[in-house]
Amino acid sequence: MAGQTGLSTDRFRVLVLADSRAFHTERYVTELLRQGCHVLLASLERGKMLHFRLRKRGPFGFLHYAMSATEIKALIREYKPHIVNPHFASGYGFAAALAVSGRQVPVLLHLWGSDILLVPKKSLLHRRKTAFALHSADHVIGDSEYLIQEASKLGQLRAKSVIPWGIEKQFVLANVEDKKLSVPLKIIVPRPHLDVYNNELILRELTPLIREGKIAVSFPEWGAHASSFVEKAGELIDYGITLYRKMPREDFPGFVASHDVFLSAAKSDSSPASMLEAMGLGLIPVAADIPGVREWLTEDNGYLFDSGRSGALETVIQGLLEDSNNHLSMRKANVARIRAEALFEDNVARTIEIMKSLAAAERQ
Repeated sequence: MAGQTGLSTDRFRVLVLADSRAFHTERYVTELLRQGCHVLLASLERGKMLHFRLRKRGPFGFLHYAMSATEIKALIREYKPHIVNPHFASGYGFAAALAVSGRQVPVLLHLWGSDILLVPKKSLLHRRKTAFALHSADHVIGDSEYLIQEASKLGQLRAKSVIPWGIEKQFVLANVEDKKLSVPLKIIVPRPHLDVYNNELILRELTPLIREGKIAVSFPEWGAHASSFVEKAGELIDYGITLYRKMPREDFPGFVASHDVFLSAAKSDSSPASMLEAMGLGLIPVAADIPGVREWLTEDNGYLFDSGRSGALETVIQGLLEDSNNHLSMRKANVARIRAEALFEDNVARTIEIMKSLAAAERQ
């Protein structure tokens, strides 16, 4: 056991099953604790945050979640949670479905996007595991209507809610008028170098503008294809392209806010948390035109581009460079919408309300 909170047991108890390495997990668990919940995080992964270390059993990775069900059952008996809260349907959602079978504890399942949009396409086994997790959960939360609709195609949902991740109140831009566009235009691409995020398309499309000194682009330095990206970027690294390291949460919003444009070329996505954060920080959002993104981004509050059409992204960015408009009204509207719909603390509070209603219903 890597650690367990020492909060009094009379508090609302939540057993979270999630990847202990993931930033979203740390952020979510921290906020549950801040809002008064007693939380035990259990994880097969070996992250740095406090968690109960589930043992990896079996020779193959896809067996680890199923084999962890027995240990999760034991945790439920010992910890006596009011609710079990797995994150990622085909992994921890599947494990939770096996573990709570026949037990009087509700399950609130969080979807993370790829577990619905990508994983079920890997094999029939993945699809069936996902469907079983969805059907077994008492309530399912997704961050977009699109994600919930796609989940509904895989398995019957007992109850569902759309709750975006959002951004912390303290980081939302206070005064939009104070934010002026930079010369050269500063663009941030906050998605890691993975095939689904299509960062090399961004590199291909924007290389001419980078070489001309019209734009400067920040990419993360990590991801499975990071080495390939660096090789292709060549001499542009540190000359128009910056690779930034992972940083503490309290430092990251300020770093994002130092840019003018948020850019994503993702091939598949739900409502991207990084885009919502950028909107709350007053950046101009630019993203590939895919269903999950359209719930937050239209031609009225940002820029969509066809990632399958050569030159489409370059045209959008060139248009921004040639437009003397500071996009003040657009950015004001985006910040206002984030304040109304995507404040992280408020959305975690909504999640806790759902948890408590599920637990109360189970006791009746």
